[in-house]
This record gives sequence, structure tokens and C-alpha cells, in this order.
Amino acid sequence: MTETRAAVRLLLPVALLAALLSVFLPPGKASAASLQEVTGFGSNPGALKMFRYLPAGLPAGRPVVVALHGCTQNAAGYGTGSGWTELADRWGFSVVLPQQQTANNASSCFDWFQSGDIERGGGEAASVAQMVDRQLADVSGDASRVYVTGLSAGGGMTAVLMAAYPEKFAAGGVVAGLPYGCAQAAGSPYVCMYVGATQTPRQWGDRVRAARPGYTGPWPTLTVFQGSADTTVKPVNMTDLMKQWTDVHGADQTVDAADTGAGYPHQVFRDGGGRAVVETYGITGMGHGQPVDPGSGTGQCGTAGAYILDVNLCAAYRLGHAWGLG
Repeated sequence: MTETRAAVRLLLPVALLAALLSVFLPPGKASAASLQEVTGFGSNPGALKMFRYLPAGLPAGRPVVVALHGCTQNAAGYGTGSGWTELADRWGFSVVLPQQQTANNASSCFDWFQSGDIERGGGEAASVAQMVDRQLADVSGDASRVYVTGLSAGGGMTAVLMAAYPEKFAAGGVVAGLPYGCAQAAGSPYVCMYVGATQTPRQWGDRVRAARPGYTGPWPTLTVFQGSADTTVKPVNMTDLMKQWTDVHGADQTVDAADTGAGYPHQVFRDGGGRAVVETYGITGMGHGQPVDPGSGTGQCGTAGAYILDVNLCAAYRLGHAWGLG
């Protein structure tokens, strides 16, 4: 009898919580998928954690997005705040959300500046590559439609993955991040972040090509989002990312198309065949963070929070739309 009463006391709050959720959450949200941790995804030389988000009833053959959080953030918070899990439900794709551990970096930053973590075959880059392989195998995902994106240090690691494992990613989206090899080129990650590194487009491109010797392509295309008032990662880094990846694609640094997205300057750089290989969004007046546009409108997504900034433009939506996810 005592055990039965204890069980009832335990179940009542759970039942009450479920009832409250059914009343106050929007339709469909109460039964939405949740983040799952995946273990045993490989040798994991970078000692990262793997989480994933799978929309309910996701069929085989769907795309995969890898989304890397920024410093002081975690997988769950970034997945929700950025809008990626919301878009996964809306458009039907799965999300891999790597998570840094404080044993690796006290501020939970991905180590985009450490030589041992940015080279092919080792460290954190290899751990994320293993996560991609595990995800594709588990969900029978489309290996030709894998994309990578991230904020700040996660943006720096996005460039790392595009350079070290270009065959795995069709495209990348760097948000307030850094070019590949920037810390080495500048002599310090802080000089890279606050000042930038003095490199020609060819020198930038050579750093990427050296990350995957002998690789002849195709290389991932790139979209960059950068706040003009960012004092943590200076806007020069968006310019340097553009120089790096236009050179990798054999394109020049001349703007081929310019318009605005939600009122912000948007530039497109095309290769010799007319394909858009680099795009940039300069978010006027925005500081350091992930652009979001909370709401239920077609182009809206995300939830504002620390380093996730409501600027009436959702970077995840713009990326997903450009990648043909929805």
C-alpha cells in the first residue's frame, strides 16, 4: 500500500504537467520530437557529445543539418533558439547537434583555433565527421544533402569542417565566425577575432586546399551572416571568409549580385559558370549573435536569448531555403 501511494504521488505531478502542456502549447508541440543523445558514434578523438533531433515519422532519404553552438551555449539551447529544430519539423530533415564539454574548453567553445582539432583525421573535427556518418547510417539520410552551420566558435568550426571534410558537406553557413586557419595566419585567435589576418585570397584559399591535399572538388558553397556592430568577431572576418571561399571555388572577389534581405545588405559571388558559391549578409547594427525572427510567418523562426538576437531575419530560414530544404 505504501508503494502504491508513493507511485500515485509521483504520477500525479507528471499527469498534471502533461495536462498543462496540452492546454498551453500550440497544436502539435506537445507531441513534438525531443533531443536524443547518441553514444558510441565512433572513436570520438575530440571527446565531444552528440545529440540529434529527429522529427516524428521522418522518412529515409532526407537531408541532414549539423548545427554547432557558440561559446557558453549547449546543443539543446542552440537547436531551439536558432530555429533549426523548428524548421526540421516544418520541412522534414534531421539535425545533428554536437556539444562541447568543459573539459575541452572552459567556456564550451569549439576549438576552431587548435591545430589538433582542425586537421583532418583527428580532434574535434574528426568527432563531428563521425557523427555525420553515424547519423546517415541510422536514419538512411541523403549523403549528398548534408549541411553544416554554426555560431561564433561553432561558425569557426563550420569553416574547419568545410575545409577538412569537404566531401561530406554540400554547403555551409557561418554565423559570426572565422575563416579556416585564421588563428594560425594571425598568430593568435584573439588577433584573428578582433583584428583579422593579413592574407591574400590565394593565401586564404591555400589554407583550405592544404587541409584536404589532393582534393579536386566539389567544394561546399558558403553563406555568411555577420553583425556590423559585432565587437567579438569583427566584420573583417566575413570579408576574409568571402575571399577564402571564392578563391577555393576559382571565383573572383567582385560582387555579382546585390540586394537586401529583410532590409540588410546581401551580396552574391558567382563562379565562372554562374553558380552562386559565396553569399554574405551584413546585419546592420547587430552585435555578436545568431540572427532570428521569432514568429509564425513563413520566413520566421527562432527564439531570442543570449547571443540569439531578434533582428527580423532568421539565418536558419535563409540558409535552409537557399539549400533547398523547404
